[in-house]
Amino acid sequence: METKNQNVEVNDRVEGLVSRAQNGEQDAFTLLYREYVAQIYRYIYLRVGDTDQAEDLTQEVFLRVIKSIGSYRYRGHPFASWLFRVAHNLIIDYYRQIEKEGAVSLTDSIVITADDDPAMTVEQDMEVQEIKQAIENLPPRQREVISLRFGSELSIAETARAIGKTEGTVKKLQYEGILKLRKSMEKCGRKAIT
Repeated sequence: METKNQNVEVNDRVEGLVSRAQNGEQDAFTLLYREYVAQIYRYIYLRVGDTDQAEDLTQEVFLRVIKSIGSYRYRGHPFASWLFRVAHNLIIDYYRQIEKEGAVSLTDSIVITADDDPAMTVEQDMEVQEIKQAIENLPPRQREVISLRFGSELSIAETARAIGKTEGTVKKLQYEGILKLRKSMEKCGRKAIT
């Protein structure tokens, strides 16, 4: 019950900030930016795999939001859902542009570094490549749900609102995606994803 009350309080606070930002209050928009920039960045980074590009796209999301915040209306879905929809659409535009230019796929540039142990670095590189391949092989909706749930740390409800699906659909997509990742990793002889 307490979590539900906290969610209502957060939603009310955010909607108040949105209203103020719509009325031209710059400090309200700044507070919205601070509230969501890390989540939006993580979501974009997981989708594009490049730090610089993720930073640029994150800034572009907020530029678009500044331009169109006047069109936002609360319709039972929180502001975060609208914000992630803007990010999602921007990522689609980004990949369309890459496709026209013939560039690399989204997981080609994800990098994880180990400590100073070369053997650990090689092992992690192998695991990362296997995980990248497994994620790349997921159907687009499952890939998106996995990115939102685990990259941006959104709840089931927030993810559902962000992609315009029901919570049940998100749970199913997440379950199926994790199952496929687990099977893929087991085929590679890796420890199952839990």
